[in-house]
Amino acid sequence: MVRKRRQAAALEDSIPDINTTPLVDVMLVLLIIFLITIPVVNFSVPVDLPKERNEVRETKPENIVISVDAAGQLYWLDAPVTSTAVLVDRLKLAAQQQPQPEVQIRGDLRSTYAPVGRIVHACQRAGIAKVGFITEPPPRG
Repeated sequence: MVRKRRQAAALEDSIPDINTTPLVDVMLVLLIIFLITIPVVNFSVPVDLPKERNEVRETKPENIVISVDAAGQLYWLDAPVTSTAVLVDRLKLAAQQQPQPEVQIRGDLRSTYAPVGRIVHACQRAGIAKVGFITEPPPRG
C-alpha cells in the first residue's frame, strides 16, 4: 500500500511533457533530403535549346516534295496520292536510292495535323532518314 502511494505521488510530481527530440530529428532529415533533391530535379540534364533562325534552303531536284492541301489531300509533287499504302510504297522505292533523297512536307495552314502525321509516319515506315518542313518566313518588321 505504501508502495502504491509512493508511485502515485511520483506520478503527481512528474510534469507531463511531449518529447520533441524525435520530431526534430525527422524534420532535419526531411530538410536535408529536400535540399539535396531540389537542385537535381531542376537541372538534371544540361540541354542547349534551339534558337529561332531563318535558313534559306533550296529545293533540289532529287528531293521529294509532298504537299497537303486545306482539305487534307496528299500530293506527291503535283500528283494526288490515293492512300497511305501507296505513299509508303513510293517512299520505300525512294529510300533505296543512293544518296537517299530528303522528303519535304508542305502543309497548308488551314489543314489539320493528321495528314502531316500520316506523311511522317509513312516516312518512318519506309526508312527515310531526312524529313523537312517547308514554311514561309514570318513577316519582317
